[in-house]
Amino acid sequence: MPLQIVLNIIIALMWMFLSESYTFTSFLVGYILGIILLFLLRRFVPDSFYMKRTWKFVQLILLFIRELILSNLDILKYVYKPKQDMQPGIFALPIDVKTNFEITLLANLITLTPGTLSVVVSEDHRKIYIHAMDIPDVQETINDIKNSFEKQIMEVTR
Repeated sequence: MPLQIVLNIIIALMWMFLSESYTFTSFLVGYILGIILLFLLRRFVPDSFYMKRTWKFVQLILLFIRELILSNLDILKYVYKPKQDMQPGIFALPIDVKTNFEITLLANLITLTPGTLSVVVSEDHRKIYIHAMDIPDVQETINDIKNSFEKQIMEVTR
């Protein structure tokens, strides 16, 4: 992936020099042409096409924004509800992510989502203990996190 980014920047700079226009617009046009060239020649360049991973990263950011908005609405419902019938608790989330970066990213995304807090990562790095403001069904909550954040993190990093 780093090789592809460097090649793309070199193509963009070559485009700027060949067009004799040293503006950001000229660089951007060259960069887009570089993306197209790298896509067309992707079988000759090692590693998978880097824009796939970039797109997955954008999807992760959009997923986080969606979860952030939905959880803020849930918190808002709890704040204005006259009768507080929450079921707070701590549960263990078994994780499939392996590297420290992936575990840290998952724990931070969970913590940044209102209503949940990553308490600790187990010693063997196979579980994250999470405090949630309302847990009607622990297994459903685990499945939601595994099918959203964890799955998307693995798509970005692998």
